[in-house]
Amino acid sequence: MRFAILAALLPVCAPAQGLEYVKANFTKYEHRIPMRDGKRLFTSVYVPKDASPEKRYPILLNRTPYGVGPYGADKYKGDIGPSDVLAKEGYIFVYQDVRGRNYSEGEFINMTPHKASKSGPQDVDESTDTYDTIDWLLKSIPHNNGRVGTYGISYPGFYTTAGMIDAHPAHKAASPQAPIADWFIGDDFHRNGAFYLPHAFNFFAGFGKPRPEPTEQKRDPFPYGTPDGYDFYLRMGTLTNANERYFKNDIAFWNEMMRQPNYTEFWQSRNIRVHTKNIRPAVMVVGGWFDTENLFGALETYRSVEKLSPGTFNVMVMGPWWHGQWARDDGAAMGNATFNQKTGPWYRENVEAPFFNYYLKDKGELKLAEATVFEMGSNVWRRHDAWPPRAARSRTLYFHPKGSLSWDPPKDSGAFDEYLSDPAKPVPFTDQVSTGMTREHMTDDQRFATRRPDVLVYQTEPLEEDLVIAGPLAATLHVSTTGGDADWIVKLIDVYPDDRDEPTPQGQPAPRVKLGGYQQLVRGEVFRGRFRNSFEKPEPFQPGVKAKVEYNLNDVYHNFRRGHRLMIHVQSTWFPLVDRNPQKYVDIYTAKESDFQKATHRVYREAGSASGVKVLTLP
Repeated sequence: MRFAILAALLPVCAPAQGLEYVKANFTKYEHRIPMRDGKRLFTSVYVPKDASPEKRYPILLNRTPYGVGPYGADKYKGDIGPSDVLAKEGYIFVYQDVRGRNYSEGEFINMTPHKASKSGPQDVDESTDTYDTIDWLLKSIPHNNGRVGTYGISYPGFYTTAGMIDAHPAHKAASPQAPIADWFIGDDFHRNGAFYLPHAFNFFAGFGKPRPEPTEQKRDPFPYGTPDGYDFYLRMGTLTNANERYFKNDIAFWNEMMRQPNYTEFWQSRNIRVHTKNIRPAVMVVGGWFDTENLFGALETYRSVEKLSPGTFNVMVMGPWWHGQWARDDGAAMGNATFNQKTGPWYRENVEAPFFNYYLKDKGELKLAEATVFEMGSNVWRRHDAWPPRAARSRTLYFHPKGSLSWDPPKDSGAFDEYLSDPAKPVPFTDQVSTGMTREHMTDDQRFATRRPDVLVYQTEPLEEDLVIAGPLAATLHVSTTGGDADWIVKLIDVYPDDRDEPTPQGQPAPRVKLGGYQQLVRGEVFRGRFRNSFEKPEPFQPGVKAKVEYNLNDVYHNFRRGHRLMIHVQSTWFPLVDRNPQKYVDIYTAKESDFQKATHRVYREAGSASGVKVLTLP
């Protein structure tokens, strides 16, 4: 049997804690913890009120750039800990403003580069700050049991990863959840060198503003003046206009990004993956298949620890979640995709709590698999002893005439499909109206794009039996263009049968979306063509000359059910999710309006130049 199915009965999550519960069961303290270079980091500590001389509690530490408020020893969080389950387990919960944020001293550096060698107390990074914090807590907070765990989602996930490098001996368990790993190759603001415009714009419009002195002030969201992000960013025009019209040189990191269009030392130094060596704490990496921000970070952090710290207990958990959904939601649906179960509470009670309890309290028996992963389509949890599963085999879906898609390589010569890509009329990434990077686009119906003339569409015949794809995808495109540069977006789509519509239960409102013929996005990734041979040294396309573009798409675990079809899209704009490529070989971050041009792109599907997508299938 290729997998084992986890228990289908999902326990109901404990009731929300609420402010009164936290105040009744914890006493809050505030400290300014000194680091080895003398800077002090603001830290809030919540200690269980039933603490007595004979009781000892482990510490769970969360380091964040987003503030540990509310500030004041008499002002409490409404919920504490990674989950309701752990809040009731008996832990000391610690929250810390990282260096240079909110009330902590020092200089804040985005994704602090790790220093592999250190020569003195002034050589500090997030590893040393975590070490010094843990050391101080063990010596200064009564009733601790001498063990510390760390956790964090998104940016705090990065601090968790950085903190488990050169770890304190008492640091026994770490859970980087949706951690940032590399801001140029795959997380947040870039994907394979292409710029994720609305996400970067929205984030740094608030987070990127200077903090001249300690503050608990939160930034207001950017005032768009319209709900239509497609229209807003199209009218904004070139990337230089973002600064000239809106940021006014007030966002230092935005300006730095605009000066770093390639994978320079600036970005390479912020690749935390290469430093995950000799990790001592037990590691549980958590991510969501539908995470628009840090799916790459979760998958690649797990892989880097596996590779560089082979003796470390290191497991991966991937659920059907948007960014951080596992911590704050029932996880029963994502956009129009439903899972028929509450995946969030199940994870919090059966995966996260046992992990920390085992390593920090010697409680229970740990039965975590190497990979605890949710299979979409069939909607079941699976356990595997490796990821990708050992039984998975590599196969390629090839493009064929008349938009067909099959496992057979093409035999034609000189065959291609082409489309005209116009930066002035880019393909939208969603049919929703939004100013941001919608999380729902990860499962959106793609029929709006299928009908565009600048999107190539290939699909299989209806499947005669279920087909499970598990693991990373790899696109191979043999292309040419009349321009000097181009982006390439490849999307894998699950096409539902036309008769999929399900009857509405009596007394229930009709569903908003009819599922007959629904084209659910399973995975989509962009690649900026100039980086096809090197992210460090981009190069133009020669007009009309065939070139090969190969790149990986993030992993999937999806069951394409019998009667469904597999569909693949190829396109060159995905707006405004991805900034517009001028299609002229220029520095895109300083491009002028006159640089943007139409271009005709060809995708070849011939013997010797067969375009397609490689997948891993399970028997």
